[in-house]
Amino acid sequence: MTKAPAKLGMIRKQRCAIYTRKSSEEGLEQEFNSLHAQREACEAFIASQRSEGWVLVRDQYDDGGISGGTLERPGLQRLLEDIEDGLVDVVVVYKIDRLSRSLADFAKLVEVFDRNGVTFVSVTQSFNTTTSMGRLTLNILLSFAQFEREVTAERIRDKVAASRKKGMWMGGVPPYGYRVENRKLVVDDEGAEHVRWIFARFLEIGSGTELAREVAKRGIRTPRGNRIDKKYLYRMLNNRAYIGEAVHKGESYPGEHDAIIDRETWDRVHSILQESPRKRAARTRADTPALLKGLLYGPDGAAFSPTHTRKGGKLYRYYVSQTVLKHGAGSCPVGRVPAGEIEAAVISTSFAPSSANPR
Repeated sequence: MTKAPAKLGMIRKQRCAIYTRKSSEEGLEQEFNSLHAQREACEAFIASQRSEGWVLVRDQYDDGGISGGTLERPGLQRLLEDIEDGLVDVVVVYKIDRLSRSLADFAKLVEVFDRNGVTFVSVTQSFNTTTSMGRLTLNILLSFAQFEREVTAERIRDKVAASRKKGMWMGGVPPYGYRVENRKLVVDDEGAEHVRWIFARFLEIGSGTELAREVAKRGIRTPRGNRIDKKYLYRMLNNRAYIGEAVHKGESYPGEHDAIIDRETWDRVHSILQESPRKRAARTRADTPALLKGLLYGPDGAAFSPTHTRKGGKLYRYYVSQTVLKHGAGSCPVGRVPAGEIEAAVISTSFAPSSANPR
């Protein structure tokens, strides 16, 4: 009579989750940098450990085009949630820096792994976080990875600073009146005319509020079609790109692009800007008295606000409907009235002698 074979010890199943990441800085031409290539290598490694009970979980945890300098990654967050729920035993990555490039962030991840009894494995570096030597080696490797990342960032910052000092355009939204061609600022003729008018008009009236109203009446808008308000105008009036300069960290350098505003106009505008806005507003009100301010209303019930303009050195005063200022010309049947005429009419009516004959 034969004996039954001894029952073999049961091998505990190890549920393995593969995490892949590709940052936007990496090019597809590099070896094993795509999510698909990383996954293939990790799947092959898990298959080689099948005798140890390793099995691949169905869920995929991928982050494409996201930097490893942050933990706020959708795929990584789903992986951490599943780890906390006890659905993962082993985390498998192609390289350690796929999981994190920051030593501080990696320490947080290891804490989560340890708390949930999860092992971390890098298939190309043979690291296992269950051993003290593995932890030491990982920390050393990540320290160098973080150092390399900081050095790369410094090189980029130095390159940007050097390019700025040479007056080169380094990207971003071009100033109003310019467009970008071949990575250089080029004057846009139509926008440049608006910029010159805005600077010249500010020299005449010295008020950003009044200027914003006139800009709105002219229908001048941002390149994206938004309304130009007082803050936008002040940013324009302080943008040194208009005098052909490039600014980096508060320092100005001669730019490669052409200037839209001459230096004399710029200096005159900034001599006005140096004065307190409250003082400028008070002076404007003193120069342009408005007898009927707060007393005039249009047929739609909207108040009329005093405004003025200068042409050929002569001052022209008006009362403009708030409806027109908010919604543009044509929104009110009586959009604008000459201040002198309406004030004279009101005065003559108020002080005209009574038609009744006294007895």
